[in-house]
Amino acid sequence: MAAVPLATVTPARAEEPALPNPDSPAEEKQGLADSPESEPAPDWSGTVEIYGFAPLRTTGTTTINGFESDVDLDLGDVLSALDWGTFVRGSVERGRWGLLTDLSYVKLGTFNGRTAPRGLISGNTDIRSTQGIYDLAVRYRLGDRESAVAKPGSYSLIPYMGVRVIDVGLDVRAELRGDGPRQTVLGAERSFDRTWVQPMVGIQGTYFLSPKLRAFARADIGGFDFSGAKNVSGNAQIGLGYAVGNNTDLTLSWRYLGLQYGDGDTPASGFTSYQNGIEAGVKFFF
Repeated sequence: MAAVPLATVTPARAEEPALPNPDSPAEEKQGLADSPESEPAPDWSGTVEIYGFAPLRTTGTTTINGFESDVDLDLGDVLSALDWGTFVRGSVERGRWGLLTDLSYVKLGTFNGRTAPRGLISGNTDIRSTQGIYDLAVRYRLGDRESAVAKPGSYSLIPYMGVRVIDVGLDVRAELRGDGPRQTVLGAERSFDRTWVQPMVGIQGTYFLSPKLRAFARADIGGFDFSGAKNVSGNAQIGLGYAVGNNTDLTLSWRYLGLQYGDGDTPASGFTSYQNGIEAGVKFFF
């Protein structure tokens, strides 16, 4: 029997996985999608807030060349005397550094005050006023970037430092009477116009209670008696913001605003004003 030759068997080679081709458009797109740097955070961001401040109570004293007039107004008094009001805030940042501003202007028509008693003399006053407060500051952010929507527990803390410009105009017309018969003994008109600049420091913060609901607060102080016998201003505010879109927030808060100024002259001129009330606004993030 003839021998049958054995066939030579070559073992099959396992197929090697194909390596990605970096020159392939599909592979290039996939690589970009998987890269953590494919969607970098924007270098610039900012906010704009349009708001209104409704003081539930306003107290203070206006002093012009030694003549004093006291005011104590409720919200109805302020609204009936209001001729104009503009309120807007804004901020811009790159990285963690940025700028912020808060601009407000209020013009009140005639509202009533009373002179401080001087012996047997007292009386009523009519006051007209304009008040502009303009803040500009450098800010630094700790925590997360400001946004309308975020994870619960997200927060930001922003200290800031800058200048505050205050522009005040006051006109007072007084009718003084003696004690006893209602006899007018003196009619007087006084005016006070002054613009001054204060250094200012402050801090503001936000904490998200839910993806759309955040709590926020801020406080600042300016002046430190650098420009007169009295030269102090301050804000305190705490409230809530609720997102109505990915980039829009509705805000509601309680706010306190205090101003003191005196020129240090004799006779003295200046004023004090203390307001507390409700602030509401709409804030845009971009």
